[in-house]
Amino acid sequence: MNALEFMRRGELVRIEKFAPDTMLLEYLRLTEKSKGTKEGCNEGDCGACTVVLGTPDNGRVRYQAVNACILLLSQIHGKELITVDDLARGGILHPVQQAMVDAHASQCGFCTPGFVMSLFSLAHENRKITRQDVVEQIAGNLCRCTGYRPIIDAGLAACDSADDHWHKAQAEMCTKLRAIQGDLFVGDAHSFFAAPSTSEALADLCATYPEATIVSGCTDVGLWINKQMRAQPKIIYTGAAQDFAQIVDHGDHLSIGAGATYEDAFEAFGKISPDLSGLLRRIGARQVRASGTIGGNIANGSPIGDMPPALIALGATLYLRHGKSERAMKLEDFFIAYGKQDRKPGELVWRIDVPKAKSNQIFNCAKITKRRDDDISAVMGAFLFTIENEKIVAARIAYGGMAGTPKRATKTEAALIGKTPQEAMHIVLDDFEPLSDMRASAEYRSTVANALLHKALMQAAGETDLQVHI
Repeated sequence: MNALEFMRRGELVRIEKFAPDTMLLEYLRLTEKSKGTKEGCNEGDCGACTVVLGTPDNGRVRYQAVNACILLLSQIHGKELITVDDLARGGILHPVQQAMVDAHASQCGFCTPGFVMSLFSLAHENRKITRQDVVEQIAGNLCRCTGYRPIIDAGLAACDSADDHWHKAQAEMCTKLRAIQGDLFVGDAHSFFAAPSTSEALADLCATYPEATIVSGCTDVGLWINKQMRAQPKIIYTGAAQDFAQIVDHGDHLSIGAGATYEDAFEAFGKISPDLSGLLRRIGARQVRASGTIGGNIANGSPIGDMPPALIALGATLYLRHGKSERAMKLEDFFIAYGKQDRKPGELVWRIDVPKAKSNQIFNCAKITKRRDDDISAVMGAFLFTIENEKIVAARIAYGGMAGTPKRATKTEAALIGKTPQEAMHIVLDDFEPLSDMRASAEYRSTVANALLHKALMQAAGETDLQVHI
């Protein structure tokens, strides 16, 4: 297919020419002239630009809130796009909008469209919605006027039922969306956007154009475009290849396709550890988790990326693919130095095999940030202890934020061997020389990293009712 196609207000939109790095928010406000969707932070933090995308899912449409500011226009190929401008019909407000009015949940109104779209998405999840569901749903939407209580009240009032136009038209919309799925290549060899629909085609295309930017969720590349003004003339998008996002439970381990989003992987990771569920809830907000991928977080190579320390501690194996050739390595070996990973041009992070903790192993992880939700790590720690006869016989400890890459604490691991968790309490982490930056000082990082180690040892000793207040 040589043109971008998506559904908008029940009609097919077809765009044959566009710059590959055009952001969806830019298209809405400057080309379509739909001004309801606001530009706030332009980096996926404030939620003012929230829109909803619909994708076919087992005979129904799955609606997810996303940040339009860090989503490429072309990523919506084969999807339904819904914005706040679409909700009112015949002069009658949508139930979510009306609930916001009734609860006096808006003052200046700048953030309101984003809240409305986040709650619209929640209302279409076809389940009983609790107050906590509403709180988690709007964690990525910031308000500085009204206060969140009336907004939460509006969400509870509006999300009991999704009996609206979109709910009634699901079957018809599914049919329309299925008709516009398939490979996409718009442009030429000098400038293009490509979205292969299979993982094999994706691998071949990346090998053919090794200079192209590989985009999964665009939660990081979007900042290259918006904040660093880095043009991206050649883009290969992984999200159209559904088999690239498969999650397979093999019993003793999970195979996570690199294209799996945080949202898609939530249930599978939760079966490994409740700590992983807690971690995933705090990676960005739901808008970010609906777009961001496990493989993208790894390929990005950030020293404070949230998933790598947890996966390293669990002993994950990383698979990379270049054309038809595949290779494997332990995940910790992928990170060479700050900004440098063991990945060749055109090579894809392909999948991640994650072992499940055995009956004699104890896993936990913790993310320390300035605010609880939607924030970047100051320190991320993950721990796996193997216990036999009440002694630690093996340990895997990994940290983010303590070095130029996510890294194991091998000296500390060795020091733990042969000790009971109680005996190991005196051990001080001696593997890192952290830096000071805007997120935390080196002293703070060292203190926190040691506190997380001791908390993990206390849990291994059976003291399970623990909270870290830092």
